[in-house]
Amino acid sequence: MRVHKLTIAALAVAAGLSLTACQGDSDNADGQSTGSSNSSSSSNGAKDTGGKDTGGKSADGENTAVGGGGSDGASDGGSGSGKGSGTDSETAKCLTDHLEITAADGTVGGDPEETVVVGFKNAGAKDCLLTGYAGVDLKTNYGRVSAERTGQEADPVVLKSGEDVFFGVTYPKNDSGGSGVRVEGLVVTPPNETKSVTLDWPGKASLPVTEDGSGTPVRVGPIGSAGQGG
Repeated sequence: MRVHKLTIAALAVAAGLSLTACQGDSDNADGQSTGSSNSSSSSNGAKDTGGKDTGGKSADGENTAVGGGGSDGASDGGSGSGKGSGTDSETAKCLTDHLEITAADGTVGGDPEETVVVGFKNAGAKDCLLTGYAGVDLKTNYGRVSAERTGQEADPVVLKSGEDVFFGVTYPKNDSGGSGVRVEGLVVTPPNETKSVTLDWPGKASLPVTEDGSGTPVRVGPIGSAGQGG
C-alpha cells in the first residue's frame, strides 16, 4: 500500500524528536516523572495516550491548562533580542507551573493560512520573564509534528502578575478534498522550560497531505507576535 508523505514532512514528526512532557504526566530534563498537575477545568479536557485529563475549556470557550509540578530545566526556548523594554535582569523566567495556557482559533477570513492563537497568563504572584519562542507540537494520527519558528525578532517580555501575552501558530488549509492528517492535540512548552501542557486543538480538524511532501509547514511566532484572538 502506498504511504502518503505529509505536506509538513520536512518537520520533525517522530515523537522522539519532539518535546514529550504533557500536563498530566510531565518529564523533567533527565526524563524522570515530575508528578501530575491540575487543569483549570477538567470537564472538557483533552486526553493524552495514557488517558489522563490534560486540559479543559475556559468560560469563553478557549482551551486552557495550568501547569503543576514542573521542572526547572532549560529547554530550547530561544533567546530574545532587541529593545527588551522594561526587562529586569533579576526577573525570574516564567515557569509552566505559574502560567495559565490557552488556545483559540484566530483565523481571519481571507487569510491564506489558518491560525491558532496561544496565550500565556501569569497566574503567579510575581512578575516573570518570557524570552524567545515557545515549543509547539501538533499531535496527529501520523505522530507529532513540530512547528518551525518564523524567524521573527523575539523581544523579552516581562509578564506581570495577572497579565497575558499571545503568539500565533499558523498551518496550511486542507483544500485537498481528502481527509488529510487528523490533528488530535496541541502540546505547548513555554520558552526555556522542559514541562509541557497538552490542550484540545481549537483549529481545523486536519492538515493536507501531498504525494511529494511539498507544501506549507506549521509555523510558530515569537512571544508577543499575536493579539488576543488573532
